[in-house]
Order: sequence, then structure tokens, then C-alpha cells
Amino acid sequence: MFAAEERETKLNKLGDVLQILEKHVDFAALAAAIDLAAPRPSRERGGRPPFPTEIMVRTLLLQQLYNLSDEQLEFQLLDRLSFQRFTGLRHSSPIPDRTTFWTFRERLMAAGASETLFEAANRELDKHGYLARGGQIIDASIVPAPKQHLHKDEKALIKEQATPIDWSPAKRRQKDIDATWTKKHGKSYFGYKLSANADNRYKLIRKIKVSTASEHDTLHMDEVLDSFNTRRDLYGDKGYVDKERETRLNAAGLRVQLQRKAAKGKPLSDCQKRRNTRIAKTRARVEQVFASLEQMGGKGLRCIGLDRATRQLNFKAAAYNLRRLCSLKTCEIKSAFAF
Repeated sequence: MFAAEERETKLNKLGDVLQILEKHVDFAALAAAIDLAAPRPSRERGGRPPFPTEIMVRTLLLQQLYNLSDEQLEFQLLDRLSFQRFTGLRHSSPIPDRTTFWTFRERLMAAGASETLFEAANRELDKHGYLARGGQIIDASIVPAPKQHLHKDEKALIKEQATPIDWSPAKRRQKDIDATWTKKHGKSYFGYKLSANADNRYKLIRKIKVSTASEHDTLHMDEVLDSFNTRRDLYGDKGYVDKERETRLNAAGLRVQLQRKAAKGKPLSDCQKRRNTRIAKTRARVEQVFASLEQMGGKGLRCIGLDRATRQLNFKAAAYNLRRLCSLKTCEIKSAFAF
């Protein structure tokens, strides 16, 4: 008779990370932000009412935390006690299915609200006092997408931002014409690039920008700068070196600390090498952020096109920040409110 209650008690003792999320995150506030940016569909035509936005936000977070496809998310919601408890579907007969997840994500993208969840998650960080502190670290990482098999003439047309005339609408939907090829350390990659800004103190993602892989890291540096960081230091690797921009940023009050790279026939001096080593000790903290994103499946996409890639990576960054918030609270890392 009490088997279900005993299982839940044991689950709590073992440590359910989802219950820690439940304790620290205001999911009603996240849902309200999404409803404001992408209003729920009208019910004038009748039919079954959509699931509450809060439930959909919770399922979306589960999908990003555990790197699940829509089909696997549907299965896990039917099968897994901790997921049912977290979403409030423990005693519910209807469960969101794969089509429901897809429709909800498309609703956000159609309303231009792909970044809303990430922004709302960052407001949750501010509520707990985890403001951007200690300086900002900027870096970029390639996010591979499924490779496209195109003929030479098709590639030429796509490069000119045109669509081959013999492609049917169904075939066009399956072709990613936004992703591009790039090379890194002699190896070719196809996909997109995620530029991110993390604060040095808490290793939380403050700004992101998604672009096609062939665009150079330095093009999006200004777009991910965080003007709210409490410290003026800005760290970055050799890919962001630009004397004109450094002069402009220094004049704006930032202390730009970018690693130097050697020019052809002009190796780095011992002083520059020591400087690079000093900067690397701090700059390396952003690599831990990207490593965590990779563990959550952030280095692979299950979507086609730049708009959907932007949406998915914003969701992934939001999930990372909320999980990191729980880690900070569990480890009792002091926030700004504690000083």
C-alpha cells in the first residue's frame, strides 16, 4: 500500500537533483516570461486545452539536462518517477507527447522568443544574488550539425543564398543551408559556432551568440560583452586580438587581457609568454563551462537551420545556468547578498 511513498522517500535520501531545482528555481516566473513573449494560443476553435506553460518549461529543462530526443522525453515522462514528480504529472493521465514538445518550441520561435528562457533564467540568478563578478571571459566553440550531402552545383547555389529549383518543400525542410564548414587544428567541422561570455567568479553564462561555423570568433565579441560585470577585466584567447578594438574597449573603461600570438618570423618574447600563461590560468575557467555544456549534449544539434540552433543553444545555456545555480546553493558559495 505504501510502496510508492517509500520509493519517493528513498529517492529523496539518495539525492534527487530535480528536487533541488524545485527548491531554488521559480518556474512560475519562467513560465510567465514565456507567456508574455509568446502568448498561449487562442481556444476559439475549441479542442483540448494546451498543457500549462510551466509544465512545458519543466519538460524542456529535462530535455536539455539529460540530452533527450522528443521521443525519449515522452518515454521517460511515462516511465520515470523523478520526471513525473518534477513536472507535476505523477497522477495525471494525459502526458505531453513528442508533437506537443515540437509545437511548444515552434511557438517560441514564431514569436521571436528563442532567447526568453535564457534571459528569464539569468534573472533567477540575480534574485539569488549571483551577479556577474570577477571579470568576464569570452570564448567560442564549434557545435557540429548533421553533415549535408550536396552536389557541386547545389553548393554553389546555396553559397549565393539561393535554393535549387528541383528541391521539393519536403527536401528543403531536411537540408540545413545555414550551417557551414570550418577548420580547427587541421580538422574540418560542419555546423555552427557558440560564442559565450562567462563571469570569472561563478562560471555562469551571461551572454551568448550563435552563428554559422565559418564566421570568425572575433566578429561577435562586442555582442557578448557584459556591461553589468562588477569588475573591468576582460579575458580572451589569441583569436580575439584586434588592436583597434582593444584601444576602443580600454577607452571605454575595460582592462582588456587577451593572449598574444606570434607573427610570422616574429616569435613571442619571454615577457609575452609569461603574460599568456598568467591570462590562461583565468581564461581556462570558460573551458569548464563549455565542457559542462558538452556533457549535457551541447556539442550536438537535433535541429535544422540557424534559428532553431539559436533556440536550442539558448535553452541549453539556460539549463546549464539553473543547474549551476543549484550547485552554488548546495555548496553554499556566497552570493552578493552575503557580503
